[in-house]
Amino acid sequence: TAWAFAKLGVSAPLLFEAISRGTVERVDSFTELNLENTAWAFAKFGIHAPELVHAIARESEQRIGSFEPQDLANIAWAFEKLGISAPRNFGNLTQSPTT
Repeated sequence: TAWAFAKLGVSAPLLFEAISRGTVERVDSFTELNLENTAWAFAKFGIHAPELVHAIARESEQRIGSFEPQDLANIAWAFEKLGISAPRNFGNLTQSPTT
């Protein structure tokens, strides 16, 4: 829902507040795409929901190997836009492997 409103450019602060309150405790049931889309939607409108974004960050860090590269890029962008530090493991993705 948040993604659809953000994609259409429809600002709905009360809806986003309700989404934030209702999903913080459920992010562990989100798919990787749900995590990415939710973070992206909040960042698109600059809606700061620290509890939700930190929950998404923790869950993303635990599942980092399951994300598609574009999803990781979108989550990293969202964290940057909202002024949230990306999970520690995100930095490892930008390092080239050593041989």
